Amino acid sequence: MPEMSTAEDRLLTGWGRTSPSRAALTRPRDVDELASVLSSSRRGTPVIARGLGRSYGDASQCGGGIVVDLSAFNEIGPVDRDSGLIEVGAGASLQSIMAATVPEGWFVPVTPGTRQVTVGGAIASDIHGKNHHRDGSFCSHVAKMTLVTPTGTHELSEELDPELFWATAGGMGLTGITTTATVEMIPIETSYISVDEERFEDVDSLMAEMRRSDSNYHYSVAWVDCMTRRGGLGRSILTRGEHARRRDLPTAKRSEPLVAPVQARLRVPFRAPNGLLNAATISAFNELWFKKAPRKKSGAIHSLSSFFHPLDGIADWNLLYGSRGFLQYQFAVGDDHEDCVKSAIELLSSHKVPSFLAVLKRFGQGDPGPLSFPIKGWTLALDLPVGPRQLPSVLDELDSLVVGAGGRVYLAKDSRLRPDLLAAMYPRVTEFEEVCRRVDPDGLLNSDLSRRLGIRHPGATWRE
Repeated sequence: MPEMSTAEDRLLTGWGRTSPSRAALTRPRDVDELASVLSSSRRGTPVIARGLGRSYGDASQCGGGIVVDLSAFNEIGPVDRDSGLIEVGAGASLQSIMAATVPEGWFVPVTPGTRQVTVGGAIASDIHGKNHHRDGSFCSHVAKMTLVTPTGTHELSEELDPELFWATAGGMGLTGITTTATVEMIPIETSYISVDEERFEDVDSLMAEMRRSDSNYHYSVAWVDCMTRRGGLGRSILTRGEHARRRDLPTAKRSEPLVAPVQARLRVPFRAPNGLLNAATISAFNELWFKKAPRKKSGAIHSLSSFFHPLDGIADWNLLYGSRGFLQYQFAVGDDHEDCVKSAIELLSSHKVPSFLAVLKRFGQGDPGPLSFPIKGWTLALDLPVGPRQLPSVLDELDSLVVGAGGRVYLAKDSRLRPDLLAAMYPRVTEFEEVCRRVDPDGLLNSDLSRRLGIRHPGATWRE
């Protein structure tokens, strides 16, 4: 175990707070200290990196091992105005990058539903957003990165070492620890989004419209009600948008068109009682949410925060799920398996398993990474409170539906997948492990997720 002044014994969880484990948390101040952590771990202690802990499951935990906090690696360089490239530290959050670059007229190429994600986490999860159908995943916009492994430091790009670069993209931190990355930003005229919104009575009409016209928008996402069948299965609200131009703004906003997103102004002050989010309360919320949406509206002006990151306005919102926490189940299936999406909604509805949020998006072509999640087609993400007796069996049935459709679940969200299903969902996992062995022959880079799913090296020197 490395003897570092910043090491402390900590009980860690993911954002869903379902699978705690205890590890030595260390905060290296520079690359030399980081290399020392990996060098000391050659004694056989497993290691994994951690950013802001926003993976929902156990991907950034390492029970009995070392968890590396990269918060010191938070530098943010200037944006090159000719190329749009910016060099940032892996510990820098999308929030801090936006705060620095949005007032200068630049925006991140891809953002998930929260900006409280580090660049290192964005690479490890190869995050996607509302624009995947047009712009792909985050790592498609990474020009190069620096990766520290037990065998040394690697400067990576698609040209220099494509095999290791793409294994790192979506590799859940198992190829090494990213310290810096050069990311291609996109220019914007304003910090606002011009939004079109439309309501649908059932998921069939929603999906038909998304197939027909999503390609006309850079950003597209649909909220789906999985709790009611009144009038049709999966009533929905489709929200799509483009970066607003200055002339699109109301006169009052044109004088200051570029405003950085702000930190949360509200906070959940306590952990809510278990069962607060249940079938009855979520059904009532869904009823209000659906009815308040316009039947059809075009050109509404939304801030970046309200369009991309509405939940970031409330700090610690995960406490609303109580001490039992919640699971996020996200799966992707191909274009020709949209029936799997409808079957999943039917399954939740028929078993009355509440999903506080259900979000449907279109995926474009996936990245070459063997563990990168997106595949061309559909993705449905479900926030599921832990507690309902039928939840485990429903999730097992969802797994069967997804595997049967040739799909996969998102490892950055997972906390309970059975290891025997991994190869069916990610058939290139053996190829990924071979790349890992090249840079980590002793199998030191491991996490609770990798051990649970069996993603590890036969030659590993540590023991559980």
